[in-house]
Amino acid sequence: MPDLSKSIHQFKLKLINGTEKSLSDYKNKVLLLVNIASACGFAPQLKELQQLREEFADADFEVLGFPSNDFGRQEPLDGEEISNFCEKNYGVQFPVFEKIMVRGEQAHPLFKFLTQTATPRWNFHKYLINKDGEVTDYFFPFTKPLSAKVKKKIQKLL
Repeated sequence: MPDLSKSIHQFKLKLINGTEKSLSDYKNKVLLLVNIASACGFAPQLKELQQLREEFADADFEVLGFPSNDFGRQEPLDGEEISNFCEKNYGVQFPVFEKIMVRGEQAHPLFKFLTQTATPRWNFHKYLINKDGEVTDYFFPFTKPLSAKVKKKIQKLL
């Protein structure tokens, strides 16, 4: 059994619709966790994140989006507005969670855990998680989701 102190599976968060979701529901899946923001210049990556999800649809892979207003106040939307923005503009079908803080003292415990590996410096910082819920790598915002680098690292974990 994996060490929960090293696993994201210990955390529960609310989806954008308010439903509580345990990350343990994603056991045995490779995950890409991304802090997202609708007004960020990197927002077009939402489309690439959805395409990445579709590319690995037959594998045990999922993308999880975590809206945050921590960088440049680039997430002015809330709740259903975020969901609608992501779906209408970029076709997002992957799970999007409620807006949270991802850095500093007020950061959500999940991101306090993730920042043991690397602190997000901006929106669209990506954490790669193995099937045991452990952080195996991370990618800076300028690394595109469909890059060969990201795909190869996902494939290694599947």
